[in-house]
Amino acid sequence: MGIQFRDAAMKIVAALAASACLGAAGAAAQAPAPLAKAVAASIQDCPAGGTVVVPIITWGGDIPTIHANGGKAATAAGSIFGKAGLALKLAREDVFSKQVESYLRCETPYLRGTAGMIAMASETANRDPRTKMVVVYQLTWSAGGDALVVKGAIRSPKELKGKTIAVQSYGPHVDYLGKVLADAGLSFADVRLRWCKDLTGTDKTPGKALGAADVDAAMVISPDAMALTSGGTVGTGAEDSVKGAKILLTTKSANRIIADVYAVRSDYFEKNREDVEKFVRGLLAAQEEVKALFKGKDARRPEYNALLAGAGQLLLDSAQAVKDVEGLYGDAEFAGYPGNVQFFATPQYPRSFERLMGEIQSGFVPLGLLGAKQTVGKAGWDFASLQAGLKDTAKVTAPRFDEAQVARVVSERQKKGNLDDSGLFSFEVFFKPNQAGFPTTLYEDSFKKAIDLASTYGGAVMTVEGHSDPLGYLRKVKEGEVEAVLKRQRQAALNLSLSRAIAVRDTLVAYGKQKGITLDPSQFAVVGQGITKPRSGMCGSDPCAPKSEKEWLDNMRVEFRIIQVEAEEAVFKPL
Repeated sequence: MGIQFRDAAMKIVAALAASACLGAAGAAAQAPAPLAKAVAASIQDCPAGGTVVVPIITWGGDIPTIHANGGKAATAAGSIFGKAGLALKLAREDVFSKQVESYLRCETPYLRGTAGMIAMASETANRDPRTKMVVVYQLTWSAGGDALVVKGAIRSPKELKGKTIAVQSYGPHVDYLGKVLADAGLSFADVRLRWCKDLTGTDKTPGKALGAADVDAAMVISPDAMALTSGGTVGTGAEDSVKGAKILLTTKSANRIIADVYAVRSDYFEKNREDVEKFVRGLLAAQEEVKALFKGKDARRPEYNALLAGAGQLLLDSAQAVKDVEGLYGDAEFAGYPGNVQFFATPQYPRSFERLMGEIQSGFVPLGLLGAKQTVGKAGWDFASLQAGLKDTAKVTAPRFDEAQVARVVSERQKKGNLDDSGLFSFEVFFKPNQAGFPTTLYEDSFKKAIDLASTYGGAVMTVEGHSDPLGYLRKVKEGEVEAVLKRQRQAALNLSLSRAIAVRDTLVAYGKQKGITLDPSQFAVVGQGITKPRSGMCGSDPCAPKSEKEWLDNMRVEFRIIQVEAEEAVFKPL
């Protein structure tokens, strides 16, 4: 994966106490002040003409920006931006508060960060009409570069309740953590937060805080996650690892939480919309070229080497940092044209700009990181016009998972009895006796929840597990039926549970299509549990008889479960 340098990109110079990380008796009790109070800069008008400074951060998503500029800080003649008539100066600024200050003074009209960081800056920007933000482009989604590391007996996000979690103040992981907690049925109020100044590379980071006896989990970047867990297994306590630490979740599974974007000042956008559009067109074209260079790197070594050298110099201060640049690229999933259309112009998409911004701010307000929800604008591009000259404009619809391999992995875990243990999130839907169909009129809320989980955790598999009522079987047992009859009864219950799981899966996919949301059927694995896991429990080798009508009805259910398959590389089809 290479060394991931998202760390520096997210360091904030904040007014924190002298201790490495601040503890909190309650989630919001000692949260850092809103960014509006942590940034001190006067708002100034933007100068007319001249070279425009554009911030970049040390992240793989910024490689196409560098490529579009000709691999140089100043726009090179003949580059994508140069041909468009733009004169830019790329300036790496990995301290977001400094970016915000430069933005307010209009030393640059652009702001570069994650959607969560943009949300944090929104209150500051909205103090003046000139500096209100217009989000103009999505670069990437994090696809493996960010992780939740836990220690102790924590096996799923719901078990974080009451635990202490270390997270960087004002960084990219606050909204990441908030989403994970929400999907587990929790909120920030259910955990204790240990706020840290930096993300990596110092003693004031979540990774360092995890070594403390009273810290149970930490939000970190992937290299720190690997170090803390002794190479991605379980931390031994040797070197930089923490004894018992393990990775619970990464953005390889949760690949639709952290979005990287560009925003621009409203006053600059109004006066220079054409130049901003040229900038976006250049980024779209450069992303396609960079993708082609990485895909054909062996056949086009000179161009590929030039790309790595330019990115290495501007992102890592070394043209020789080839492997590190490749690692940065690998941790990012580029949105491109189809992704930008989906993000900005597809309101029904569960991870759209509006939905993401609303979700993020809903978590930030109770924490005190925002005084109130803010309006954050978007460019409203004519995407039909932006499509001109691009090649990769169609949304990818090919299955992302190898269904046979998914079935194998799920079956093996089911046989070993650890399918439940590998689940991150789960919820159930119930049906009535002899029910075969699952009309959307009755199950719409559950289908919406399933679609949101499947969309957010697009790198994970969702199992749809059917369960059957054991009463018919138990009556046969009581009547003293022979084993052959009982076996047929168990098989019938298994077949029924599987058919119900298939019916739910198919109805869910059809419901998504009806709402304009394309679900990948290969992401869903149907499982028939039969009568092996009744809510009433097992009494020896047979189900326990239900003791109440509720217990009986609770056995008639279909359970949705998000499970990680990151270690099973054969599950994923090559892109």
